[in-house]
Amino acid sequence: MNKILSAALLGVLSAAPAYAGGTHGGGHGGGMEVGKPGEAAHVNREVAVTMKETDDGEMLFEPSSFSFAKGETVKFVITNAGELEHEFVLDTAERNVHHKAMMAKMEMEHDDPNSVRLDPGVSGEVVWTFSNAGTFEFACLIPGHYESGMHGPVSVLDGSDGTFTKGTVKKVDPKSGKVTIIHEELVDLEMPAMTMVFRVADDAMLDQLKAGDAIEFVAERIKGKLTLTALK
Repeated sequence: MNKILSAALLGVLSAAPAYAGGTHGGGHGGGMEVGKPGEAAHVNREVAVTMKETDDGEMLFEPSSFSFAKGETVKFVITNAGELEHEFVLDTAERNVHHKAMMAKMEMEHDDPNSVRLDPGVSGEVVWTFSNAGTFEFACLIPGHYESGMHGPVSVLDGSDGTFTKGTVKKVDPKSGKVTIIHEELVDLEMPAMTMVFRVADDAMLDQLKAGDAIEFVAERIKGKLTLTALK
């Protein structure tokens, strides 16, 4: 074997491990920037997600955004209520752009713990632990679907320095960005149990709240206003 061929073969072999362990490159078992596969026994919250199309050609997820606390393990129960095949993928916006470009070039199907692909009328699950704070994305990367509206933000808030307080949602006011909560003692703020109105650090929180929900939350004073900074 000549030196040029040997060098080329060595280069291919040395690069190969980078593509092992996952559908598109890089195994997800050990964790990603968006988090890591969660264990069903440790689920903190179950969230229902619907994928569908509208009569005017828009494709969408309901809810359109999410907000979680760092360290929270979430069970996404995803239902394809549309007439086309769709998928649900959790990742960073940058990696989703990269994967979407790859899928536009060739027929690919995700088979990773951070995703599920569903035929019309079928439901599936993704159990995920959000181990890092930041803003991430959920999306459908089937060619044309992302561009038709199938993507949304996932805000993971760092509430590790605060104490979670139990409460019950009394009222949600999306227009004002406020939620009324009947809560136990706010230890960090030295406030007794009562019913109070809070702002939210991220509007995505409002999509996950409805009257009667039993929740746990972290509240802080931000610019003099009582604000929910983490929710589970």
